Amino acid sequence: MTDRIRLNDMVFYGYHGVQPEERMLGQRFQVDVELQVSLRAAGRDDDIQQTVNYVDVYRRVEQILTGPPLKLIEAVAERIAECLLTEFPTTERVSVRVRKPQVPIPGAILGSTEVRIERDRTGVK
Repeated sequence: MTDRIRLNDMVFYGYHGVQPEERMLGQRFQVDVELQVSLRAAGRDDDIQQTVNYVDVYRRVEQILTGPPLKLIEAVAERIAECLLTEFPTTERVSVRVRKPQVPIPGAILGSTEVRIERDRTGVK
């Protein structure tokens, strides 16, 4: 399948991180998601019921990022992927990128750290 829906550069404030300061003070996170889903029927019929609603995807990602803190952005990405595959059953595959723009590495100068994961329906409950 080559049809995709992408939500790029979503920004949220959350409290994820290994360091106690990250979990207390919080920081910005940037998220991109890409869902592989057939868009043929929605495009043909101009019917939102036959696609994945971007607003619903955004709200679910927002709930995860602003919700209970996790230590690793890998865990954040995994929760997002699992949620999107579970709650949007027409999605066959999902790619999730989570970026942390301000990394607390003493003396480090870098733009961000990032994880990217890809998951498909295999193993979805």
